[in-house]
Amino acid sequence: MRTELVSEPGDVQRPNEDFASVALPASGRGGVLVALDGVTPPRSGTGCLHSVPWFTARLGGALTELAVSLMDVPLVEVLSGAIVRTARSHGEGCDLSHPRTPQATVVMARWSPAAVEYLVLSDSALLVESPEGVVTPVLDDRLARLPRAALATDALIDANLRNKEGGFFTAAADPSVAARAVTGSLDRAQVRTLTALTDGAARWVERFEQGDWTDCFTFVRKRGAQALVDRVRELEHADAEARTYLGRSKTHDDATVVYAEL
Repeated sequence: MRTELVSEPGDVQRPNEDFASVALPASGRGGVLVALDGVTPPRSGTGCLHSVPWFTARLGGALTELAVSLMDVPLVEVLSGAIVRTARSHGEGCDLSHPRTPQATVVMARWSPAAVEYLVLSDSALLVESPEGVVTPVLDDRLARLPRAALATDALIDANLRNKEGGFFTAAADPSVAARAVTGSLDRAQVRTLTALTDGAARWVERFEQGDWTDCFTFVRKRGAQALVDRVRELEHADAEARTYLGRSKTHDDATVVYAEL
């Protein structure tokens, strides 16, 4: 198999809030990929003593370790257990009930000789290529389905939409959110390649409309993960003043691509 992983901060003056990993169990009979996109908090704070990079590093590390060491445990239970482990790491000084407590989107995939399992929570993406070259995006589109007016302010998102029924879900401190993820399993023979994208990299499709998901996958396969991130940066710079595509969104976002040919 061949893997490629690229993760870059949107601003070199700020830490990267994404997390990515690829892990292969000692048996050599499978593997795991993980990509997290930390949710940047507003200036008003999170009720927590810890940063978003602190959170994504611990949640991502727990997900990677549990997914590899417990290959027979479903990914929903892996995510739930990793959230519990990370919540216990916070300590008494953190208000984990705060709606902006550190949190992240999640993409996971795990493969064995028999099957490929996947889990997607919130607005990162997983692209699955079949041996015939058909690319299928696995998406949790609940955030994208919300009316633009509902996303006007962070306060409104926190009050009505974040981790609530009728809104969208991210991994924070409540392990029950794992059951809200988009999950599934495919026969191993049906999967040739996996590509995980945080939304900073997925801008190539979702914001800048450079092509569809199949085009994006083909770009990564032919030119590499770094080339996709570089192209997104070029598009961000070009749109920095006109805001034709980005609107009110930040100009540069952390961008992560994990590519695995099985």
